[in-house]
Amino acid sequence: MFIGRNAELKKLNEMYLSDKFECAIIYGRRRVGKTTLIKEFIKDKKAIYFVAREADGSVNLTGFSNDVYSVTAKELAQKAFFADWEGAFDYIYNISMENRIVLAVDEYPYLAGGFSPISSILQAHIDSQFKDSKLFLILCGSSMSFMETQVLSYKSPLYGRRTAQFKIMPFGFFESISFFETFSKTDKAILYSITGGIPEYLTKIEASKLIDENIIDLFLTASGHLYEEPSNLLKQELREPAAYNGIIEAIARGATRLNEISTKCGMGSNKCAKYLKSLISLGIVKKEFPVTETSSKKSIYLLDDMMFRFWYRFVFPNMSGIVSGLGRAIYDYDVMENLSAYMGLIFEEICKQYLIEEAKRNALPFFIGKVGRWWGSNPKEKRQEEIDILAYHKDAALFGECKWTNAPVDINVLRDLEAQSSLFSYKSKWFWLFAKTGFTDRLAAEAEKRENVRLIRFDDMV
Repeated sequence: MFIGRNAELKKLNEMYLSDKFECAIIYGRRRVGKTTLIKEFIKDKKAIYFVAREADGSVNLTGFSNDVYSVTAKELAQKAFFADWEGAFDYIYNISMENRIVLAVDEYPYLAGGFSPISSILQAHIDSQFKDSKLFLILCGSSMSFMETQVLSYKSPLYGRRTAQFKIMPFGFFESISFFETFSKTDKAILYSITGGIPEYLTKIEASKLIDENIIDLFLTASGHLYEEPSNLLKQELREPAAYNGIIEAIARGATRLNEISTKCGMGSNKCAKYLKSLISLGIVKKEFPVTETSSKKSIYLLDDMMFRFWYRFVFPNMSGIVSGLGRAIYDYDVMENLSAYMGLIFEEICKQYLIEEAKRNALPFFIGKVGRWWGSNPKEKRQEEIDILAYHKDAALFGECKWTNAPVDINVLRDLEAQSSLFSYKSKWFWLFAKTGFTDRLAAEAEKRENVRLIRFDDMV
């Protein structure tokens, strides 16, 4: 069953109906559902779907020939082969002169890696032939750095030829829960935290099993589907996986600033910054600033990929025990003991997504321009402050606090948030408190008296 990606499908189908040349660039990290999206789009259309191999140009040309002829002239499949890519594209042009046809090239970076002139050849055919045809060309790739620099960048021969681009992102929490409807609301949040909204991982959750059984089977068993997933992804994407592994481990253990990370990894700051840039391009790490700033020495590095975050927190330090078959004990004495603390940042992200969903419904007290986390110094109290959510626009701001605890949130949390808001000069201030469990009676009574305070239970968000 195909779930989600409605906006992308709608746009692709609108482009298809134009009946003129279109070129869509689709890219995103591995396992994010790019191929599934393409196959859903072309399922009722005349389409050639080709997956490039990590091989030289001649191997890919042979495979391309078979895929083209299997759609356009089945009697020639496995028998006839194009002599070169120019001839292959000439053939595509001739059959797309009068008839709409989709040509989807998946893993385009492999094709370009094995035959570097392909982008220039493709550019020449777009300019001289395809632009006057009814061809719908799709170029898809998992190497985000390649797609951004070698396909979309102004330095690429293909620059300016695309008519649309789609950076396919992981599902958010409210999209992901469609994959595990039978679980409790709390379990849905936990399952989102371990899969990060990656469609392939979401499909591995088995509704017939309890949440602990799913986690043990996927992560805490040596044969589990996700037991070696981060290691495999790093080996596929990067040349020095060991060095990157050390950086990710350092961040997972709490190092957030460049000098802290480089010190823990035993490498120079410049070299570490280069590696971090690569991890950011893969969507594994993110560089975050306080939401009110765009460039600051206050920047920190966090693991952006939730599956990596869970794996390095609970799997990496316990690999010997997992291999020894102690998955259940590791779950009981490590995962369960620390899961609430682990969920803190995840819950903040879910609450931020909730705010954005509310904004789409025009259900917020004002239009939000930016939303994110904030941290900085409190000169009066001479201490550092952190605000889970700060959303603002012009003279209005919404301050949010997110608590993933079993105890109800009390009025002191509101008082602390109001004190933190005094660091800012916004004329209108709103205070939203999010809680996993609920709120004390005295906090509820205070919120009842004030229009600018709202209390939101997690159960009411889902």
